[in-house]
Amino acid sequence: MPVFLHPEAYKNKMQGSHSKDIAHFHIVGINYKKTDAAIRGSFAINQVQYQHLLDSAKSQYLDDIFVLSTCNRTEIYGFADDPQHLMELVCNETDGDCNLFSQLSYVKSGEDAIKHLYQVGTGLDSQILGDYEIIGQIRTATKFSKSNGCFGGFQERLVNSVLQVSKLIKNETGLSAGTVSVAFAAVRLLEHKVPDIHHKKILLVGVGKIGRNTCKNLMDYLGVTNVTLVNRTTATAQEFASQHGLRYAPYEDLAAELQAADIILVASNAPEPNVLAEHFTGSSPKLVIDLSIPFNVAPEVKDLQHIELVNVDELSKIQDETLQMRLQEVPKALSIIEEHMNEFLYWYKMRKHAVVLKAVKDKLTEIHTKEIQQQKNGNQYNIEDIEAVSSRIIQKMINLMAGKVRRETDKSDQYIAMINDIFETGVNQE
Repeated sequence: MPVFLHPEAYKNKMQGSHSKDIAHFHIVGINYKKTDAAIRGSFAINQVQYQHLLDSAKSQYLDDIFVLSTCNRTEIYGFADDPQHLMELVCNETDGDCNLFSQLSYVKSGEDAIKHLYQVGTGLDSQILGDYEIIGQIRTATKFSKSNGCFGGFQERLVNSVLQVSKLIKNETGLSAGTVSVAFAAVRLLEHKVPDIHHKKILLVGVGKIGRNTCKNLMDYLGVTNVTLVNRTTATAQEFASQHGLRYAPYEDLAAELQAADIILVASNAPEPNVLAEHFTGSSPKLVIDLSIPFNVAPEVKDLQHIELVNVDELSKIQDETLQMRLQEVPKALSIIEEHMNEFLYWYKMRKHAVVLKAVKDKLTEIHTKEIQQQKNGNQYNIEDIEAVSSRIIQKMINLMAGKVRRETDKSDQYIAMINDIFETGVNQE
């Protein structure tokens, strides 16, 4: 005969199945190391999908969840009994092949997952070493998770530590020195490929963050102003153009502007390609650089003999002296990460131990109260002396145990487990 649990009892059962033990903290994801931009695009998570994913996580009583989805990676972090549960959350919200995701994804758990987040947040795991933009993306992703009630104390403490370490590494090392990003790589490519760029007509499709950065780099490093802006929301293009003395055109004129341009930069972040092969029928030769994930230039464009197409994966292979300089700073960055990661792990251990120690103190206080009551039931007693002495005894015992645990960290779990067992506190250390 089936047994049906009360909703609260079911919730408690589910929450207990994926405890906050650090071994159950996982990260599952794909990144640029094993996947191309097209595959990453099929698993990219937009804000609507992110909302659905968090709602689904809550319905499964999974918490401390957040998703990091950028042009170079899609990763989900959180506590789960099995990392497969996290993988399913991503696959259920995206259009990519789940079997392919399973084959290409990486899974890290416990301290390895924590170390991975530190390395991602500090740019050590970025496609372009030291890319500092990732920390802002982590801040945005975790803020969204927190606003949806999916971000617990463990994750908040961890992410705050990662944010602090990222800032320290930026200020105390040269890991992020110089200007190296996908937007800057596009400018370096143009610098080498188009020496007469000042005589070329440049079209920028998409005036979002990447588009604006690319345009600013063009003006700052190459000194070009012969740029036309096209954006789906014309007012956005108009505002940016007026600020920088550039030309803009309405989105309805995209086809004509594509025909007229010599160099086309696409950063429109549209869900489907908006620059198509038919746009270049009978056109002059052009260089097209697609900065979008997923791609916003249709793959058929690459087959046109008079069009040279470069995408973000090819851009990221561009190496320069700045990257070589950054490589020399990696050991310093790793040292800072190790120091602060150890501090976080110590906080985690002591947080777990603090629950047991409080329960022990409560147990001793209970004994103390009973002893005082027995004294009160006797003929003679000095209540002030008895209470003062017994309270000091309790605190001294707690201090003694806590000091021992703190000094011998390699045995701290054993000590706490023994204390927990001796006093029968009822605390579940899982």
